[in-house]
Amino acid sequence: MGQDHIRYDILAQDALRGVIRKVLSEVAATGRLPGDHHFFITFLTGAPGVRISQHLKSKYPEQMTIVVQHQFWDLKVNETQFEIGLSFSDTPERLVVPFNTIRGFYDPSVNFELEFEVPLSEEEDAGAEITAIPIESVAKPAESQADNGEEKKPASVVSLDSFRKKQ
Repeated sequence: MGQDHIRYDILAQDALRGVIRKVLSEVAATGRLPGDHHFFITFLTGAPGVRISQHLKSKYPEQMTIVVQHQFWDLKVNETQFEIGLSFSDTPERLVVPFNTIRGFYDPSVNFELEFEVPLSEEEDAGAEITAIPIESVAKPAESQADNGEEKKPASVVSLDSFRKKQ
């Protein structure tokens, strides 16, 4: 197999981040989430371009998950990042999150999830990959699971890394 000069892995990752960008852009334009949709977004707190308060940074030194549902304001989206106002323990906070720092996006209303292997440090960068998860097989994140006694099935994960040429 030849060397991938096109870098399909990067193109696929950018395309999937475009899904998040498009969804958030539509929410920003209307000012509300459609239907029962809501989002869990996990991102690296120490990555370049992330802007969060020092309080949040000390509480979540590596990564954090935000929930975009009922109480958010001033959502702004551009090509590279989104900005959002959220409340943490009744304290309003403004967050700036570059799309390339997102590790996960989940909409539990339709069991849609994207996971990205974003390296925590430059040493991990060589092994970065993206993971696509079939919608019908996604289990809810632990913080969003209802205590309704239902048994959750494990998610099937398909790694795009398996399609890359081994070097």
